[in-house]
Amino acid sequence: MRRYLIAASLLLLLTACGTADTPATPTASGGTTPIKLQLQWFFQAQFAGYIAAVDQGFYKEQGLDVQLLEGGVDIVPQTVLAQGKADYAVAWVPKALASREQGAGITDVGQIFARSGTYQVAWKDSGITTPAQFKGKKVGNWGFGNEFELFAGMTKAGLDAGKDVTLVQQQFDMQALLKKEIDVAQAMSYNEYAQLLEATNPATGKLYTPDDFQIIDWKTNGSAMLQDAVWANTEKLNDPAYQQQTVKFLAATVKGWAYCRDNPEACRDLVVAKGSKLGKSHQLWQMNEVNKLVWPAATGGVGMIDEAAWKQTVDISLTAKNQTGDTVLTKEPTGLAYTNDYIKQALDQVKAAGTDITGTSFQPQTVTLTAGGA
Repeated sequence: MRRYLIAASLLLLLTACGTADTPATPTASGGTTPIKLQLQWFFQAQFAGYIAAVDQGFYKEQGLDVQLLEGGVDIVPQTVLAQGKADYAVAWVPKALASREQGAGITDVGQIFARSGTYQVAWKDSGITTPAQFKGKKVGNWGFGNEFELFAGMTKAGLDAGKDVTLVQQQFDMQALLKKEIDVAQAMSYNEYAQLLEATNPATGKLYTPDDFQIIDWKTNGSAMLQDAVWANTEKLNDPAYQQQTVKFLAATVKGWAYCRDNPEACRDLVVAKGSKLGKSHQLWQMNEVNKLVWPAATGGVGMIDEAAWKQTVDISLTAKNQTGDTVLTKEPTGLAYTNDYIKQALDQVKAAGTDITGTSFQPQTVTLTAGGA
């Protein structure tokens, strides 16, 4: 069995995936420990919990001075972490597992997103409602490891991605679908799908509505995979100081996400102030949709890795085939791929201090989008 050919930068992994030469907990002036967190993408509400934890002083309460490193197309967070250029990273689980198989010493210590937010979207009048109906169609996807659920859905439907569909490299927007250059497009529930609803229908002069589109949600057909998680350096987890630091980091992170659950407008404003190029209504939509992926939390509280969801992600990574017949993984993950030890300690701490760690009463908002997401 072969593996996916993913982004070249992902394949150029370090010759040594261990710790940096510096101590696990260097102390900055003022008695706080400087921490670098590598994000997966540009500043947006997908990372609002971390932004809030910085702004609200939750990290400082734990003695941490956290610097958020913005991501981008050419940045692979798990590689940055494995190379010792960050202390923690936010990355999708299948991408990170592919990096682990190639030698990256990283461990999932906090599964923040309990659910997947990936869609494929078609026009309602196309008649496309299932992955099986992608046959003979132009199928957009971003690549860079974002397409694994798409291949999983097509594999499950009995399609050969190399023969039965025309794969189209999609930009990180929805213009190709809007211009009808492709039949189905990849979209995140919290970002690109909103871009469709922020676009003007030239036939009516009004914004498109959900009734204009058909969503294929991978959560409904068993092809969903775990996404945003906090990853730590595996070798450094042998250091008691890094272990304690990890608990502190996760405790503050949990408080940040709980704050954004309870204060979505305030977190929207924090993200906009951070420099996001997306507008206020778009960011409020994103904050609301991201909250749906986090809350209600998995059994035990936000950040706990659910064994069934983990197994489904691994099973799909071993069996779903891309256009060349390759799979994400060639074997089961070995070593310390994930642990709940540190998030359990963090949850006990913040729960004792009065933070709701499960969000069982969470109710999403109804968000009204404006043209262009302004």
